[in-house]
Amino acid sequence: MSRGNDGKAGARADLPTVKAEDVEFSAELADEEDREAQRRAAEADRRAAEYEGE
Repeated sequence: MSRGNDGKAGARADLPTVKAEDVEFSAELADEEDREAQRRAAEADRRAAEYEGE
């Protein structure tokens, strides 16, 4: 039996590829996790703005 492409390179080849895409938030389609992520992002933005202002 040939092991051919075993190892890390072979494992990475099975991973899905990701493209950077702009996404739009939809309040009508949002679930609790979406709202939590939006709240956490807003808090992170606020902290970053405070840090940049010092």
